[in-house]
Amino acid sequence: MKRSFITFLLILIVVPFTFAQSWKLKRYEGTFGLGTTHFLSDIGGYPRGSNAAGLRDIRFRQTRFDFNVNLKYKIARSLNARLGLAYGLLNGNDAAGSNASRGYVTNVTALEPLFIMEYYFIKNKLENSYLFAGGDKRSFSDFLKTLDVYAFTGVGGIFYTVSGNDLLEEQMDLEGTKDRGSATIIPVGIGVSIPFSPDFNFGIELGGRFALSDYVDGYAPASSSANDFYYFFNFTLTYKFNTGTNGLPSFR
Repeated sequence: MKRSFITFLLILIVVPFTFAQSWKLKRYEGTFGLGTTHFLSDIGGYPRGSNAAGLRDIRFRQTRFDFNVNLKYKIARSLNARLGLAYGLLNGNDAAGSNASRGYVTNVTALEPLFIMEYYFIKNKLENSYLFAGGDKRSFSDFLKTLDVYAFTGVGGIFYTVSGNDLLEEQMDLEGTKDRGSATIIPVGIGVSIPFSPDFNFGIELGGRFALSDYVDGYAPASSSANDFYYFFNFTLTYKFNTGTNGLPSFR
């Protein structure tokens, strides 16, 4: 009887602790993202005062694409550090917006290295079940409980090349504007991730990039009062690496 009582106490103490630390079993994640880009610059679109968050400037004809790769490390259960590299195309066109008569068109090729911190303000309730029970089939209500929602911010850079139409390139020549350059960017956004199996997550992510430059589009009029800005909207696939006994990711 005494031995059974001690065993019961050990279970009460050890099992909750083990489950609470289960996230350490998979501290490293690799993520691939693919999606669309939406450019809010001085070319195309509407004045910022009448264009909350640039939503009026999001058009199919100016939508371009990006892809990115990321490596994440779990500092704590609800906090990730992330290194990323993204490649994308951006487009601005005066044909739609308040400057249609000006006629500028810009195409930008962008490369982004990023350092980001992710904070999970909604953490799924079935993470332990997926890690320990192998992600077996569950009801739809259980599926909703697997939802992770996070916000992120950080710092990065953009290395860009500008290719404009004849009208824009003439203006760039007049101003002496370079057709390539770099700038610091501040990424800010939100994402959702859902476990598909013990090793894979699917997700979506919306992230804005505040550039500390007004020349990413190759043009900065005297009337401009804000730097360039763009959105990435991505679908993501995440692979979770096992943590080895040495604390490094295990590929076995």
